Amino acid sequence: MNTHDLIRLGMPVGEPIKIAHVFIREYIAGGNDASRLADEITRIVANPSAFFADELRAPLARAIYRPAFTPRAEPAPWRQWGEGLEADAVRQMTHACALPVAVAGALMPDAHPGYGLPIGGVLATENAVIPYAVGVDIACRMKLSVYECRANTLAGQRDRLANIIESETRFGIGANFKRQRRAHDVMDEDWNVSPITKRLHDKAWSQLGTSGSGNHFVEFGAFTVTSDELGLPNGEYLALLSHSGSRGTGAQVCDTYSKRAMARHEHLPKELKHLAWLNLDEEDGQEYWAAMNLMGRYASANHELIHQHIAKKVGVRVILDIENHHNFAWKERHVVNGEERELIVHRKGATPAGVGVLGIIPGSMASPGFVVRGKGHPAALNSASHGAGRVMSRSKALQSFTWSGTKKLLAERGVDLISAGLDEVPGVYKDIHTVMAAQSDLVEVLGRFDPKLVKMCPAGERAED
Repeated sequence: MNTHDLIRLGMPVGEPIKIAHVFIREYIAGGNDASRLADEITRIVANPSAFFADELRAPLARAIYRPAFTPRAEPAPWRQWGEGLEADAVRQMTHACALPVAVAGALMPDAHPGYGLPIGGVLATENAVIPYAVGVDIACRMKLSVYECRANTLAGQRDRLANIIESETRFGIGANFKRQRRAHDVMDEDWNVSPITKRLHDKAWSQLGTSGSGNHFVEFGAFTVTSDELGLPNGEYLALLSHSGSRGTGAQVCDTYSKRAMARHEHLPKELKHLAWLNLDEEDGQEYWAAMNLMGRYASANHELIHQHIAKKVGVRVILDIENHHNFAWKERHVVNGEERELIVHRKGATPAGVGVLGIIPGSMASPGFVVRGKGHPAALNSASHGAGRVMSRSKALQSFTWSGTKKLLAERGVDLISAGLDEVPGVYKDIHTVMAAQSDLVEVLGRFDPKLVKMCPAGERAED
């Protein structure tokens, strides 16, 4: 039986066809009557859910199962932080909470529209993961290293520190270290957890320790201790802050499993298309979950290497190291309707902020970022914003700003810009102080980072965030 025969019997194209060929081989190898194959496949296509408990037929049945969309009778409860958020972001959050797998949600004060779930959106589901609610740049994260020297070191060493950033970082689509690949134990892990990670292992290794494009950055700055909870004497310290994720491999994982989810839920209305989910007790869901977690460790390795190589060149001991990620899904226990349950909490552009959890919330290249400690607000699903949040698209930014005006502002703030695109200038972001004020019940501030020497992807690169 060939592919044409399978399609004639009603088999959906794509992944189900591949699994159907596996089923045929196993069916015949098991000594079953080959003349009954057409009837067997017709029965499975007609009512796939009837075969979920059948060991031989279940993989094929689950691959072709296309459940009708039945929204919740009432949207899952959710709450918004911040005023004047874009209507499209609020609308996307409302749509997400209509999903049958949705349990609860929250919208952070840096929110703006995204694909499916808004950036700054938090969504808890039950036994289901939504690739686009995690995001394209899986496990994008922040990392801060505070050095054992005062911030005034910057004044006399700007050229030297700029040269260190230039030599030890790479930005842009496909960026890599051509002469000598970076080394990290993450590349020795099992990359066979997904066909995508298996295929892209070598590409991921070539990009190890690099930063991509879009809103990713590496910057030296002045870190001011504002609380003794950090265990450091008061004062200003030289520090390094970075922001990037899982590069092209993470994007390919998102693309592949989002398409599989959309194919599985083809009856979703247009506004929910990018919120298609994968059940975690099925093969696609398990594969994605394993690949997502691998991308989390890979993204962390990228930052570790950036900070490790720069610290070695700076030649000063690191006395504080803080890291957190967003664009991820976590298995967490939360109380819903008086009952504690294990949920899948998606934070798309939102920072984990459980009780006592440290995190970093950046502003822009000319405004401060903050080290925070979470307060564990249950209605926010233990979350906070992941930054200031954009107020305009990249195309509008290119029409709205000039380099002459931007350079004047940066000079006033004492910021030297090594490279960046005009679509990442300070004016494209919300006021970070307003955002922080809107979430004072979610986090408390322990320290402040002021950028002084900034490197982002040069102008002209397609955004990867």
